Amino acid sequence: MTTTDKLGQLTVNGDARPLPRPATVLALVATATGRNLGSDGKPSDGGRLGVAVALNSEVVPRSRWAATPLTAGDAIELVTAMQGG
Repeated sequence: MTTTDKLGQLTVNGDARPLPRPATVLALVATATGRNLGSDGKPSDGGRLGVAVALNSEVVPRSRWAATPLTAGDAIELVTAMQGG
């Protein structure tokens, strides 16, 4: 799991959060889910993640999470798939 530092803040699902370190979408998702993720955005344990990410209203494909930097003031929406009705 990644650590966070006071590099600045961003908004995640409407709540202010510190930027993760490194400041990438991948690090943010790993921190938010508490899961270790590979550079491809898939969980290291082989399980399913079920998360979609939008950065400043633009969907970020999982294949780009590691290469997509975050900066102070960014707005992130994390959407998690859930079963049920």
